[in-house]
Amino acid sequence: MKLDTVDLRILHELQADGSLSNVELARRVHLSPSPCLARVKALEAAGVISRYVALANAAALGLGLNVFISISLKAQNKAALADFERRIAEQDEVMECYLMTGDSDYLIRVAVADMAALERFILEQLSPIPGIEKIRSSFALKQVRYKTALPLSALSARS
Repeated sequence: MKLDTVDLRILHELQADGSLSNVELARRVHLSPSPCLARVKALEAAGVISRYVALANAAALGLGLNVFISISLKAQNKAALADFERRIAEQDEVMECYLMTGDSDYLIRVAVADMAALERFILEQLSPIPGIEKIRSSFALKQVRYKTALPLSALSARS
């Protein structure tokens, strides 16, 4: 889908506040409500907008410990990778999981309440996954930047 400046403005507004009503969104992007809704529906149908969520504050919920865990597998074949990915996707604490290049096979980010919760996660949920060879944890001391909005200005610069 080729995005124009109006589409990018719609995405910008929805990334900032996904709960906007169509009328308010239309006002902000200088469209009437009907064409605005049609554009949003087209963005959804094309997969540009994949879903709408509420972002909860992890610290306010008592999940203030962010841990990045590098995982190396014993084998890097298709079946081993698929099995690990299926099993890691079942773990609620895992917020992100990436297949990596370099020293480890995967990098995951987990959100837990404290060290005891991390220990339980590693011993009871992560370690039992077959094929794991090495687990290395790094603790986030401070969150310097966190955002969910994609850099749409980079797209408009390419147009």
